[in-house]
Amino acid sequence: METYSISELAKQFNISTRTIRYYEEIGLLAPKRRENGRRIFSKREKIRLQLIFRGKKYGFQLDEIREMLELFQIDRTGKKQLKRTIEYGEEKIMEVNERIAELEEIRGEMEQLLVMFQKKLKELECSVR
Repeated sequence: METYSISELAKQFNISTRTIRYYEEIGLLAPKRRENGRRIFSKREKIRLQLIFRGKKYGFQLDEIREMLELFQIDRTGKKQLKRTIEYGEEKIMEVNERIAELEEIRGEMEQLLVMFQKKLKELECSVR
């Protein structure tokens, strides 16, 4: 069985061991413990960590990620997990589209201001001559 120490996982994901401990503390990870109390992470925990970071990359909250991960434990077919992930994904796409529209509006406003400022600068430069 493939296992990892907390420092090995931290290095692989380029994160701090504190981050991994935090995910354990909030129930996203559940490593086993050795006799000496040290955490030992399975391949399952490594995959869960990958899924956590994928979820965070796409803007999911940790409680949303937890729900999606737990759904697989409830329904091993993955059907419930996929349905909920699709729902969350559709919501995130709507949020991204709204943000894109906001950013495009801001860009348009900034472009208009730059044109105004350039025109004003030319007027000022011409009046100085």
